Amino acid sequence: MEPTISLKATGRSARRLRANRTAELVAVTAALIAVGALVILVGSVLVKALPAINMDFFTKGPAVFGESGGGIAPAFVGTAMLVAIATAMAVPFGVLLAIFVSEFASRRFADQVRLWLDVLNGFPSIVVGIFVFALMVQKSIPIIGIGHHQSAWAGGFALAVIMLPLIARTTMEVLSLVPNSLREASYALGVSKWRTVLMVVLPTATSGIVTGTTLAVARAAGETAPLLFACSIFGQVVETDPSVSVASVPVIIFEYSESPDTNLNAQAWAAAFVLIMFVLVTSLVSRILLDRSRRKLGAAA
Repeated sequence: MEPTISLKATGRSARRLRANRTAELVAVTAALIAVGALVILVGSVLVKALPAINMDFFTKGPAVFGESGGGIAPAFVGTAMLVAIATAMAVPFGVLLAIFVSEFASRRFADQVRLWLDVLNGFPSIVVGIFVFALMVQKSIPIIGIGHHQSAWAGGFALAVIMLPLIARTTMEVLSLVPNSLREASYALGVSKWRTVLMVVLPTATSGIVTGTTLAVARAAGETAPLLFACSIFGQVVETDPSVSVASVPVIIFEYSESPDTNLNAQAWAAAFVLIMFVLVTSLVSRILLDRSRRKLGAAA
């Protein structure tokens, strides 16, 4: 009689199978809890924000105290200005720093730069706000017309300090994924190193750099603490002059949430919902760009 062969796990194999299923169950449960918490958070904010979300909320300025209606159009314009200034400051410096560290610097120096960028990335944002307050608000910088007052330049610089390490570290990681075969092929054609970086490496890593920039913008758009020191004393009108202080969505949320006016409380919830949606959309876009970059780099390899 032929021996009967059983595919049922026994002994050590059975224990490993049970441990594997337990780990999968724990992972799925943790994921469901995280998604559930996000859904509850967004849903609760949306319910409280619905009374204030209308066209006036996006196109008009604040209403007089006690009156209904009005909006936070100056805050949307101010936030766009602050993020634009911060991006214009952080992206060139971050990308150039990443290129130098990844392509030209010695290994010991590169490790030190990465370490300090990680330290800067972990700095509390309120510390950055105090630093910018002491540097650009208390002290005068006459070359660019800044001195002894809050301004969009100061707020943008504070956000740029927050964005810089994230952009630089993301760019470094993406540059490290570019296959060396592309560099060697360029060198074999007699192309100099700086032209190889400019014409071969950077175009290959563009999607990853845009991903890091998108994530940095999403983080900077929701920062409140630095703006309280650098750009929180503003008027109630749309302002486009960067030499004066401008309104911003995070600061408006902070101020309106403590107001005794119920209309302003509802607008604070509405502004919070808009900010959440902005972060969600930018995060999804960054994930799409990251997947595209990985596929591109995989095809290049």
